[in-house]
Amino acid sequence: MAQQPFVKIGHFKDAGAFIGHLHRLGLDLPCDQRVLGAAEHSPLAQPLEIDGFTIGNRWCVQPMEGWDGTTDGQPTEHTLRRWGHFGQSGAKLIWGGEAFAVQGDGRANPNQLGIVDGDYQRAGRGAAALLAALQNAHRQRFGGTDDLLIGLQLTHSGRFCRPHEKFRLEPKIAYHHPLLDPKFGIAPDDDSVVISDDYLRALIDSYVRAAKLARDVGFGFVDVKHCHGYLGHELLSARTRGGRYGGSLENRTRFAREIIAGIGAECPGLKIGVRLSAFDHPPFKSDARQDGGGPLGRGICEDFAGHLPYRWGFGCDENDPLKIDLSEPIAFIQMLGGLSVRLINLSCCSPYYNPHFQRPAAFAPSDGYQPPEDPLIGVARQIDVVRQIKQACPESILVGSGYSYLQEYLPHVAQAVLRRGWTDCVGIGRMILAYWDLPADALAGRPVQSKFLCRTFSDCTTAPRNGLISGCYPLDEHYKDAPAHDELKKKKSELRQALKIIQPK
Repeated sequence: MAQQPFVKIGHFKDAGAFIGHLHRLGLDLPCDQRVLGAAEHSPLAQPLEIDGFTIGNRWCVQPMEGWDGTTDGQPTEHTLRRWGHFGQSGAKLIWGGEAFAVQGDGRANPNQLGIVDGDYQRAGRGAAALLAALQNAHRQRFGGTDDLLIGLQLTHSGRFCRPHEKFRLEPKIAYHHPLLDPKFGIAPDDDSVVISDDYLRALIDSYVRAAKLARDVGFGFVDVKHCHGYLGHELLSARTRGGRYGGSLENRTRFAREIIAGIGAECPGLKIGVRLSAFDHPPFKSDARQDGGGPLGRGICEDFAGHLPYRWGFGCDENDPLKIDLSEPIAFIQMLGGLSVRLINLSCCSPYYNPHFQRPAAFAPSDGYQPPEDPLIGVARQIDVVRQIKQACPESILVGSGYSYLQEYLPHVAQAVLRRGWTDCVGIGRMILAYWDLPADALAGRPVQSKFLCRTFSDCTTAPRNGLISGCYPLDEHYKDAPAHDELKKKKSELRQALKIIQPK
């Protein structure tokens, strides 16, 4: 097993030992000694009001990119099984389950769910099947769905579109980026991949039509996705773009505002949320290879010294882009509040070019690098950013991210963060793939089941990066027994041999 420069979470015998470790790291990360159940009035069990609707507790299932739909955008048995687990989890806020493409050319992979070839009837049937799988599972376990709020995340993948082949990018970018273009094989003079204002105006109509589909099917809200380097997020940093959607903050937020206005006009009463990367940083690469790929070495930042002031990030200091600057993200969230969009799900950065910020993990995915810092630092960073934004935007309802790496102590930290009022909801993504009962166990006062805890091996990323279906291969028997598991083991063996490193089994 690879030697790690940090202590693994499972090493700590109890919350007190874990808290002591946080203090040694100098992290202001609140952690309760004991997790309370709902009967003891746990902060995690408290209801939450949003626009006249009562969400039953403070657990949220985060959206994740799926790689196991059909090529025409429909769910498969794997997809429906996963959505059923979301319903069984006990979480009362389901933030979209997974990304749903508003048009075919914007899919992140050829098996992503969404609207393909403009076939809204087919897409509606697929979305209805997802919703029914989740609601039925929740109803069977908890007796009703009156306090369950389910959204559909609407997306266009922009720079990271792969609508036809799993390993072939067909990028649609908002602007040329001096560091990301060479990293992902885009020629700096190829303007054919830069989308026009006319394309964006037509795309806004696609978002509105997708929102109508979600409303008609029965979803409680839609997420206008602005995170993780996808198109909505990239437009927020489009300072070098001309026209109506670039330059000033007013122009860079126009895409979001016009989508929200269109949904409001066509779907009155439909709730709207925004999942937002609250800060961004330049891309990272392995320190042992110059092509930016592979987990051979630790992550180091690409050299940005020749690109100052740094004009290609949102939520970072243009004079030192490795520093966070929340002034524009806060202004954007306040702008959204003025449009009656109060439901904000905060993440950061991108899994494609600096994943250790976005999803702190012990082990790198196949296209990543070894973590350059103790992942707990990354967890604390995201939690503190949500705290700062909550302080600046008290009327917004915030969902925090980045909790999965906490493992045994996820409920302890989640409870403490809520108690302090640093966030309104705690979101979990990867953890729910392996341990979908975690929210229900915590609310019932049951101890965590260690055998199901996500240990952040990153197989749920390595598999789809290699063209395999999404899932938790180390812990979920459904994937352990799947043919794709043997293929994944083969891919990882090849990776170990090529890179001369040892990955977890």
